[in-house]
Amino acid sequence: MTETLDRLRLARTEGVGPITYRRLLRRFRSAAEAIEGLPALARAGGRATPLVVPPPAAAERELERLHRLGAKLLFLDEEAYPPLLALLDDAPAVIAVLGNQQAFAPRAVALVGSRNASVNGQRLAEALAQELSAAGLAVVSGLARGIDAAAHQGALHGGLTIACVAGGIDIPYPPEHAGLQQRIVDGGGAIVAEMPPGTTPQSRLFIRRNRVIAGLALGVIVVEAAIRSGALVTARIGQDANRELFAVPGSPLDPRCRGSNDLLRQGAHLVENAADVLAHLPDHPGREGLARLPIFARARPVGGLAEGEHAWPDMADAPIPEAAAHRTLLQLLSPSPTSVDDLLRRCQLSPATVQTALLDLELAGRVEVLAGNRVALLSEAGLSEPGL
Repeated sequence: MTETLDRLRLARTEGVGPITYRRLLRRFRSAAEAIEGLPALARAGGRATPLVVPPPAAAERELERLHRLGAKLLFLDEEAYPPLLALLDDAPAVIAVLGNQQAFAPRAVALVGSRNASVNGQRLAEALAQELSAAGLAVVSGLARGIDAAAHQGALHGGLTIACVAGGIDIPYPPEHAGLQQRIVDGGGAIVAEMPPGTTPQSRLFIRRNRVIAGLALGVIVVEAAIRSGALVTARIGQDANRELFAVPGSPLDPRCRGSNDLLRQGAHLVENAADVLAHLPDHPGREGLARLPIFARARPVGGLAEGEHAWPDMADAPIPEAAAHRTLLQLLSPSPTSVDDLLRRCQLSPATVQTALLDLELAGRVEVLAGNRVALLSEAGLSEPGL
């Protein structure tokens, strides 16, 4: 229990995102050691104020609250953690699950689209979800109005559905979907939340939610999406993660269809019925084309990385970087994301020094390490000179 509390505290610590969480566990081997080492790392990166680490009592309260709700936490390296989601570079360090953990079948598909969807769009999404769930696929969506709700309702007629929420697992959003959320749980499906219980959904959290939707699925189907929409964000995340991409064609006169039609122009599979999806969906998650990594390789170390997975090398014996290393990296970086491989080629520092210095700078709030092995410079406001 102590290790569970420490890992939850680490995951909830200010400035520790999913990527940083993995790297800290690779460096310190345990969550307790990582928490103990955080202040020195942040100071080395130039942080003037201490990081806020939740006390053990706060982690205990979160676990108790989830227990009362009937929910459970799944950590990244655990057997029950969804294997498809674990493949994302920025897979959540921990998720809360309400309902059936067996709903995380290896064959799942995401179905997303416009909140202000047309009647025809909702009817098509519902029928498509029903056919796909009857074919043995879990249907994943975001519990939003419009297409998401239709997808969940259709899947409930034929099989399993998974709803990913942006806030806490105890806060249905929108509020009128509280009944639908309960029906999903009662119907053998699951509700998934990355944020702690009690968290109110905010705009910045929906992008995080969208990556969970895409990460749980073999492919993403888009029905009625405008040019700037969350559904297209989910599609892009899925495409970046090497998942199949599908779109339902719509009227060129309807602005709600311009984004989904544009996906078709870019090469997404055209969908008119479930057969169009099944024809292009991988028979097995490990098939070449979805990912180069074995999805069912369960021997994941504490950091949640499979053997041979490309990420950061072992950091346990990495040297403490000098202030000059931090300055060199800050001079080379910009707000536009940069490949860490490119950074290594140009900084004339060892890989171990670079990875440790970037960890310092991220904990100090000076850089952000992103999925795809990229890093970007953040605001320097309120920070002291690193190493001083």
